[in-house]
Amino acid sequence: MDAQQSRGRTTASETVRRAWRAFASSDAEQIAACFTEDAQWLAPAGNATAVALGVPSHMKSREAIVRFLTLDFPRLFTEEVAVSFRGFHAVGDGDVVVVEEAMEATLSNGNRYSNDYCFIFELRGGLIHRVREYMDTARGARMVFGSPDGSPGSGLV
Repeated sequence: MDAQQSRGRTTASETVRRAWRAFASSDAEQIAACFTEDAQWLAPAGNATAVALGVPSHMKSREAIVRFLTLDFPRLFTEEVAVSFRGFHAVGDGDVVVVEEAMEATLSNGNRYSNDYCFIFELRGGLIHRVREYMDTARGARMVFGSPDGSPGSGLV
């Protein structure tokens, strides 16, 4: 697609950036408006966030994704949540966007959380249809279930 064709249209990268702003708002309606009804969010099975919260690592509907982002996520990542974006990369015909980021937060157990992520967003009809999430699962588990210095031990409070 050349610049003339894309003028006046929202690019996939802009759609994904808008979604991240909606995620940060914690507004269920704004978040829901970013996803197809049958959207899916796939994270590594057994990741520390899913285990600690007792939620599935594979969310299979817009409703499940919205519930996670508005109700579940804030139960674990309670304060000072900060996301630093390293890149938004459109792939192929523009319906796939790769996002590189780092997230820091204070956890419900008082531990600091800091991890790198890679997300692959697949769009359909200008909305997010599938998200594949990748992170250092071992590092996440140490922070979520370990002591403040990252050693095994204290668990969640």
